[in-house]
Amino acid sequence: MTREPRTSPIVPSYGESSLAELSSSILASMTGDTAANVLGLPGTGRVCLLLIDGLGWELLRAHQAAAPFLSELAFNSRPLTAGFPTTTVTSLGTIGTGLPPGTHGMLGYQVAVPGGEGLLNGLRWRDDVDPVAWQPKPTLFERAAWAGVTPVHVGRRAFAGTGLTRAALRGANYRPASSLGALAAATVAALHDSERTLVLAYHGDLDGAGHEDGVSSPAWNYQLAHVDKLAEQIASSLPFGAVLYVTADHGMVDVGPDDRIDADTVASLRDGVALLGGEARARHVYARPGAAADVLATWREVLGDRAWVMSRDEAIKDGWFGPVNPAVADRIGDVVAAAAGNTAIIASRAEPKESALSGMHGSLTSAEQLVPMLAFAAP
Repeated sequence: MTREPRTSPIVPSYGESSLAELSSSILASMTGDTAANVLGLPGTGRVCLLLIDGLGWELLRAHQAAAPFLSELAFNSRPLTAGFPTTTVTSLGTIGTGLPPGTHGMLGYQVAVPGGEGLLNGLRWRDDVDPVAWQPKPTLFERAAWAGVTPVHVGRRAFAGTGLTRAALRGANYRPASSLGALAAATVAALHDSERTLVLAYHGDLDGAGHEDGVSSPAWNYQLAHVDKLAEQIASSLPFGAVLYVTADHGMVDVGPDDRIDADTVASLRDGVALLGGEARARHVYARPGAAADVLATWREVLGDRAWVMSRDEAIKDGWFGPVNPAVADRIGDVVAAAAGNTAIIASRAEPKESALSGMHGSLTSAEQLVPMLAFAAP
């Protein structure tokens, strides 16, 4: 008999306190749109949103000694929910549009391209998929420009023209920065360049340290200390009246050797499956015609209490993706599996690099779902 996970999934608080409300409230605080300022953020003309990839709320609270500046800001703050899946592609879509995943349609690391055309990897975009057609909603940056706010995006040069940037974050003046010092300098310069400016500064190396070495590792802890200094440097150089917000796209958990279920060696997990998408802690399972019910039953039986396994309709009904636009519903797997605890559903042959990672994310646990919402206002 299949056992349900002992804990319940953390369903994102769409419409109240998710990453969608953060970005939309930031823009609303700059334009005076009180109805859209769900979080009640103070009005200002200059804002920096510092996005630290992989800095989950629980990770920050567990490593206060390495991040004294951020931890002090966290003392009187509360976390937001990221959205589902808790992965960079989806969260950048949410931050970049101010909309929940089911509305903007960027629904995972790897999702099916309708029409039987395989998978789209959101970090390694396919040339035959138009990013604007894939995500046509106006971005936060486009709306900022329409409102007379100068939008700036600071990040690595390699990210400037990617499909993900064009889909989720188009419309900003992109300023490349190849190091922590350059990121701080470019961000501060952008804030001083205009009296009405919205700057998104993105740093991804903490996520990389977690994937490579694990979030329990010295490497991750040392990298967090660098991130803390980055935030402190930006905060200390803000122009008068500016506000710095710090958040993340997801948290992360360490996955040990015994916590991995390999879909490429457990043969039944491939029965009736046309495509295996998503990632190890948040799987989109696309069934062959007529096989969806059998695939759902098999995945529930094999994974048992190690994952929350839903049909597409059940996951939508339970609000995992927020309100879902029917035009993007078929990007969701016929079966959706969100890992519980520290489990990962890897695919060692199809995804050798991803399957070997130490730290992973994507699911609905508090460790992955809760992200900081820290604020610092220039005196």
